[in-house]
Amino acid sequence: MPTKTFQRGDLIGHAFNDPGLLKQALTHRSAGSPNNERLEFLGDSIVNMMVAQALYERWPKADEGALTRARAELVREGALAVIARELQLGDRLILGPGEMKTGGHRRDSILADALEAVVAAIYLDAGFAVCQTVVLPWFLASMQALPATGKPEKDPKTRLQEWLQARQKALPLYELVSESGDDHAKTFRVRCGVTDPAVSTEGEGASRRLAEQQAAAAALEQLDSK
Repeated sequence: MPTKTFQRGDLIGHAFNDPGLLKQALTHRSAGSPNNERLEFLGDSIVNMMVAQALYERWPKADEGALTRARAELVREGALAVIARELQLGDRLILGPGEMKTGGHRRDSILADALEAVVAAIYLDAGFAVCQTVVLPWFLASMQALPATGKPEKDPKTRLQEWLQARQKALPLYELVSESGDDHAKTFRVRCGVTDPAVSTEGEGASRRLAEQQAAAAALEQLDSK
């Protein structure tokens, strides 16, 4: 990978004083040592702290439970992987031969860990204030999508599961129907099947999780109309 990749912040939005920190943040353990595991450990705490503070200030009347649920939604693995894809971190990861062959640069867990490692790298390179200025905008769109009340609604998959459990019905099954598009802009189509009452719906999204949520929402609409 060209050296210039680690000298510029690019989509990350930070020009590193120590390019070695960014290189380490993008190095998976499969590529040897030093790798990003220790940075990922530190970055996990920093991300949680920044998001928690932002939510605390954004929702002054929200209780602890609402804040906790909102933070969990924003910092979950899938959400972090979406941000990592937006920053095109997958194209810059340094992976071992095995992970390269199996498409590790597309895996949510690897992307999420790399994002947290990059956060830690920015923090070590420039301090908390700069890190906060760079990182919080990555979460802005997801944060704005949360209900302004400070009480995030349960997602469609959870609501569908609770609807069925309340009626002692079998849980839904989700099946990947198709996956298309380039690595950085994939589209997933998922089918949600409910046996009793018989309902089959499909959803589409930029991740399998989003597609499942869409399919679950469609299933709920059908069930509510029965």
